[in-house]
Order: sequence, then C-alpha cells, then structure tokens
Amino acid sequence: MPHSKPILKALSGIQLSPPPIWLMRQAGRYLPEYRATRRKAGDFLTLCYTPDLAAEVSLQPLRRFGFDAAILFADILLVPHALGSDLWFADGHGPQLSRISSMQDVRRLAPPGIVRESLAPVFETVGILSREVPRDTTLIGFAGAPWTVATYMISGKGTTDHRDPIEFMRSERAAFDALMDRLAEATIEYLLAQIEAGAEVAMIFDSWAGSLHGIEFENFVERPLKKIIRGIADKEPRIPIIAYARHVGSAFSRFAKSSGAACIAVDSTVELGWAARHVQPYSCIQGNLDPRFLIAGGSELIDQAQKIVACLSNGPHIFNLGQGITPNADPKNVEVLVEAVRNPRSI
Repeated sequence: MPHSKPILKALSGIQLSPPPIWLMRQAGRYLPEYRATRRKAGDFLTLCYTPDLAAEVSLQPLRRFGFDAAILFADILLVPHALGSDLWFADGHGPQLSRISSMQDVRRLAPPGIVRESLAPVFETVGILSREVPRDTTLIGFAGAPWTVATYMISGKGTTDHRDPIEFMRSERAAFDALMDRLAEATIEYLLAQIEAGAEVAMIFDSWAGSLHGIEFENFVERPLKKIIRGIADKEPRIPIIAYARHVGSAFSRFAKSSGAACIAVDSTVELGWAARHVQPYSCIQGNLDPRFLIAGGSELIDQAQKIVACLSNGPHIFNLGQGITPNADPKNVEVLVEAVRNPRSI
C-alpha cells in the first residue's frame, strides 16, 4: 500500500514539494506550554517516565505548528538508566551519571533485554501518541547511538572533548568493547519495543560521532550504527531508519551508501551542494538549518530556509535543523519557518 503520510513518502524515496518538516527537539524549553508541563512534573526524569505528561509535551509542537512528525519525548540516557546506571539531572549542570571505569562496572550492568521492562512507561507514551497524533503525522521513535551514550557513561556527564571516553577506549579496550556491545544490543531492544508500541520510524542520534576519526570512527561509530540498523531490519523490515551522526564530513556519503538507513540527517556544517551530489542519490536527506536562525528570525531565516529547500529539491528531503532547537529560540520564528518552507510564495 502506498504511503499517505508525507514523512513516510519522503523516506520511501519520493520527492515532495514542499518537503515535509519537523524539528529536532521540537518539544522543549523554548515553548511556554512545555515549561508549564515540566513544572507540573516536578523534575525532568519524572516527566520522561510519566506517559500522560510525556505524550502531552510530544503533542504540544504539533498543535502549535502542525509539523509532519511527532517524536517521542524521552532522553538518550534512559537506556543506561535502565541498565543500572544512576542518572539524575541537576539544574544548570545537565545530566549526571555514575561512571563506568572498569570491566567490573560493565559487568554490573543489566542484560540488554531489561529495557523492555524498565522502560515500559516510555512504550506506554508511544502507545498514547500512536492513537493521538493527527492522521497525516508520522510518529518517530528514537535512541542514542552507543558511542554518544558511552561518552556520558564513562565521563559521568556531558563533555565536549571526550578525553576520558577516548582514553578508556584505548587503555581498557576489552571493557570498552563489552560496553559498546551491551549498548548496541540494548538499543536494538529499545527501538524494537518502541516500534511494537506504534512508532513508524526509528531515529538514531550519534551527536558526538565527530570526535572519533580513522579506524576508531569505523569501529565505534559506523559499525555499531550498522549493527543496530540491521538488528531492526531483521525484525521490522518495513520501518525506515533515520541516522544522525554529527560533524562526520565526507562519511555522510558512506553512510548513505552502506548503512541501510532510509535517511541521513546532516548537520549545519554540511555544504548542501555536496550533499545533493554525494548523499541524496542514495538516501533521503534530513536537515539542515542552523538553529541560530530561529533566535533572530527575519529575512535571513526565510532566505536560509528557502535556499535549503531549493538546493535539495531534486530528491527526497525532510526539512529539519542541523541540530536540536535551542531554548532561546522564538516560537514566532518557528511559525515563520514553517510558512517559509510550506508556502514560499506567500512570504
């Protein structure tokens, strides 16, 4: 049966004009209704684990902007939490985790299948969303990729240089390999459970992929992503997958050709003429407006959005940002963006 939803059409390789649109982190702190729901929950983890509230914040941007996709509201660190890592969110400090520093720490983690039980509230959220999203709206489930999740588990927090994870990878290779295997298997289970609950697309985020290079990049970014994509395809071959690996340059072309993903999400550093030549012939492209344009808005926002649409107009394209929307984005500018993408002649 042909797809009727714009996102699913694009993911099947169909060129659409205008392209469908949604935004990474479209449910978040830039929306006053999100902040109100967050206060009602009391803390971030409670919000993630309370299905009615998590579904509510997932639906809020759809009501306001009419996006073509809803994405599950959760966090990439729920998987290590399910595996037994301590996890808490401190205001002004971001996520904090108990650290993995030895093989003994890795062995203490729960088996991958535990995510189906421990993260049952997340799957309940997906079920609510599958019933409540508008008919033409696609429901996206997601997970963090093993390398990105491992950086948090080894550092005990978010970092930018990833010195500790890289050192652990090189000095404690057996433990690092075991951790990556555990995360890959748990991520497959997590995404399959989301699909069983009603997710129509799976997205994998490797936000820190660009911190590895050469053989380490091949072993710990490309290989785990391909393993997860194969693991999903073996059980759910009808489900398209969006792969997002930030700051990986020319590797986007290899991903498009060999990863098995239906769509490659590109960050804002990617030159779109190159992407149109080297990625789009093999894959749908998602991206790639710099989120800073949603702060100031104005003609520059409109111009940039329409340049992206024009540049990627000869193949399948899902309009999105190059990374998640920032808390200081202006919701009025998001409205302008949606209008610029969908009705460029009216701007």
